[in-house]
Amino acid sequence: MMEKNGRVSIEVGGSSIDGTILSPAKLIPGVLFVHGWGGSQEQDLMRAEEIAQLGCVCFTFDLRGHARHSNQRDTVTRSDGIADVVAAYDFLARQPEVDPSAIAVVGTSYGGYLATLLTAKRQVAWLALRVPALYPDNHWEVPKALLDRSEITVYRNHFRTSLNDMALKACERFEGDVLIVESEHDDYVPHAAITSFMAAFRHTNSLSYRIIRNADHALRDEGCRRNYNRLLITWVEEMVRRGRRPG
Repeated sequence: MMEKNGRVSIEVGGSSIDGTILSPAKLIPGVLFVHGWGGSQEQDLMRAEEIAQLGCVCFTFDLRGHARHSNQRDTVTRSDGIADVVAAYDFLARQPEVDPSAIAVVGTSYGGYLATLLTAKRQVAWLALRVPALYPDNHWEVPKALLDRSEITVYRNHFRTSLNDMALKACERFEGDVLIVESEHDDYVPHAAITSFMAAFRHTNSLSYRIIRNADHALRDEGCRRNYNRLLITWVEEMVRRGRRPG
């Protein structure tokens, strides 16, 4: 389907010719990737390239405290992290070919946590979370690297609700489509944290849950990485196809 953008007149040979310029009726979806703590955008580039072939504009980036900014690792806070994600989202949404109402966010671990917080600040149509991490709301301005690991472990090992957790509260308000992917042998994000997220998504358009057998948190096994890539790409393709249906 094409959309008329208007009549035009082109000067040529001392006269002019009239025409009508048309462009696609719909812009294309955007996909934002948010890597985990200690990771980088390099981990998402291959799957981003494959998803771009589906007809999406994909954007990967490095959070502060990582890659070129690794010297900031011990000073960046979660407040800095969400600011980075909002800035990355806004950059993607400003691209002229991107439909700002059709943006997917793919977050891993800490990146998944930040992705849920993003949904409270910006419009997100689709949300894919692999091993999303949970953190207590307190000590928000303490550098991420200096948070008490034992406190975080205890927090994640108990079922949590949105009552006192802003990430879960954002999940509760989210009305788009969600994919949650768990690793069977995850030493960082236990099943209790995954169930907390799943229970919080009460108003979604759809909620899909998958577990990658024999996988650890970081997907060190090549076979597990391939399984996740296929799973994610299939899900994004389904969401994009559904979003492009007329009516």
